[in-house]
Amino acid sequence: MAVAVLRRRFFLQSRRETTGKVGDMFCISALDQQRSCFATSNDAVSEAHKSKKGKWFTLPAFTPVVDASSLGKVLSGHRTDLNTGNTTAGASTTALKWVVRCCPQLPRSLVQKLFRLRQVRRESYNMITSDIGVQNQEHRLKRVAAKDLMNLGDQILLPITVEEFPSEKHEYHCNDEEINFVHNLELYKDPAIIVVNKPPGLPVQGGIGIKRSLDELAATYLRYDCSEPPRLVHRLDRDSSGILIMGRTQTSATILHSIFREKTFGASNNDIDTKKRILQRRYWALVIGSPRRPRGLISAPLGKVVVDDGKSERITIVDNVQTMSSQHAITEYRVIKSSCHGYTWLELSPLTGRKHQLRVHCAEVLGTPIVGDYKYGWQAHRKWKQLFQSNIEKNLDENLSNRKTHPFGLDLESGSILDKQPHLHLHCKQMVLPNVSLALQNLQLSAECDLSELESLEFVAPLPSHMQRSWDILNS
Repeated sequence: MAVAVLRRRFFLQSRRETTGKVGDMFCISALDQQRSCFATSNDAVSEAHKSKKGKWFTLPAFTPVVDASSLGKVLSGHRTDLNTGNTTAGASTTALKWVVRCCPQLPRSLVQKLFRLRQVRRESYNMITSDIGVQNQEHRLKRVAAKDLMNLGDQILLPITVEEFPSEKHEYHCNDEEINFVHNLELYKDPAIIVVNKPPGLPVQGGIGIKRSLDELAATYLRYDCSEPPRLVHRLDRDSSGILIMGRTQTSATILHSIFREKTFGASNNDIDTKKRILQRRYWALVIGSPRRPRGLISAPLGKVVVDDGKSERITIVDNVQTMSSQHAITEYRVIKSSCHGYTWLELSPLTGRKHQLRVHCAEVLGTPIVGDYKYGWQAHRKWKQLFQSNIEKNLDENLSNRKTHPFGLDLESGSILDKQPHLHLHCKQMVLPNVSLALQNLQLSAECDLSELESLEFVAPLPSHMQRSWDILNS
């Protein structure tokens, strides 16, 4: 029933939309599109009313949109709230949420300040009947509070001075080689998502001391014709590599967030049936040693501890969840191939999405730390270094002579098991997830589409150079 309600509400709303692009029809950037959105006025508005509105910056008229979080639950195979029967965002969209949605360029703190200072107005349109039976449209302009709910057709007006607020975009200026490098990371793109093969060493998100991050590069060079920058929906460690999904619109990003969240929530509640896994992630890892069993399921809670006098933190297995805060973490593993040199290739499938989950489960549960993981496997690497020096050091000079530099200072040539300090051998190789773009298109075109039969997208990312070289060495 919830799916039917979602379709019905979304189908009725989609008839009112005039935007051609599926990805752009859900989140409108008011500051970017004000001329096209508001160039024409209603014929019933008087000249005096137009003059009064000239002091304000007018947002688009409110139209209930599909609740992206609920749609994400539907695509994840979880039912929406049947008690309320309401799966559109209109019933719970406040004035604050609508302003933030329409004006992503404005800092949330500034928007909240405008509401506190009572500088935000709401214009409502009501049909009134005169004494002689003639219907006219009445315009009412009133102050609106941040928590006030929006009604169909309401328009929010902000002080005209918000137009002068500088954009906070940080566009990176790269040379041609760097731009080509970023474009070559792309594996797939549709109106809803963009998929890239993240290289090792490139941070996903900016921070202190980080000059280049993938999300900021994508906002400049992987935006294409979309009015919004790609948004992160999950993370990969800086030194890991592989498939990274980004939402191209606020709606698609919210849907993907919901899908990833529902996966972790379901696994944490022991719902790990293989047939129900709408989202699947498979990593390849080269580990030191070999697990006792060729395949298995790891279920070990993780917690955070502070080390080095508060200067850093690490994740560890929590033995007593009653005395220490923890998060449930589940990982499936299977052995791909073992090597006589003491290494093993593993396929790791995280059923939950916890920080450093795979690295900690490999090191502390299986007793087989990932090659290049000096945070959780430093003791094993100290012993392994002796094996390296005795058996493989003679091949180093040949590899050093063939190395070249890469954009953004990335070292993509070294880091295999031939090197004294190998890079992290952890790569998100395969991912399966619902076709979000097709789901939105089907809901727009037909209220009778069956979301339960929606096809999935499958992506495969080739191994990075250092892992491919290690694979070739161990197979030679």
